[in-house]
Amino acid sequence: MRTIGLIGGMSWESSAEYYRLINEDVRTRLGGQHNAESLMATVDFGEIEAMQRAGDWDGAGAVLAEAATVLERGGADMIALCTNTMHVVADRIEAAVEVPFIHLVDATARRIREAGIERAGLLATRFTMEMDFYAERMARHGIAVEVPTAADRAIVHEIIYGELTLGVVKDDSRKAYRRIMADLAERGCAGMIYGCTEITLLVDDTDSPVPVFDSTRIHAEHLVDLALG
Repeated sequence: MRTIGLIGGMSWESSAEYYRLINEDVRTRLGGQHNAESLMATVDFGEIEAMQRAGDWDGAGAVLAEAATVLERGGADMIALCTNTMHVVADRIEAAVEVPFIHLVDATARRIREAGIERAGLLATRFTMEMDFYAERMARHGIAVEVPTAADRAIVHEIIYGELTLGVVKDDSRKAYRRIMADLAERGCAGMIYGCTEITLLVDDTDSPVPVFDSTRIHAEHLVDLALG
């Protein structure tokens, strides 16, 4: 079994979800008392979030690149980032290590293509929805990404940062996400990407009118594929 190196802490709820999904998947596949061999380097989300707000992506990239080198030195055979948004600095992380960096968007895009879908809605942080890094990487795989309106993007983002990353789950927020997803489906999206780990704390497959692609679960399953190789 190969050792999975996880860069976590963005938020810790996200890291816990990755850890749970990876280990449950290994146990399902191997049975008995098996779990994944893994390392996790956890950064302080308070510091990363402040860098996000300030637009200091270079600073955040340096922190995550250093975390990746810590994992590599510790014996990780691959590196993964337990967050969607910070894949904006994926190139910085990849350049810092010699072991493979396993990109979340690539894994998610392949799953969407396998389903025969070419246009998908995206729910994520404002950074992920509005910056180019996510949609452009999806486009390399032939997937067109549609995001909510500006007003709805603000709602999606605020629920993530103001509630979900703090462990708060509200029925009104779930209704808002359902409405936004219905709007994206009406605009021609044949699939829905949950592009932020914490989103699954609020909604699941039953809340979307079109098939859901949970990027966190997909990424975790791909990491297990590689670990068990």
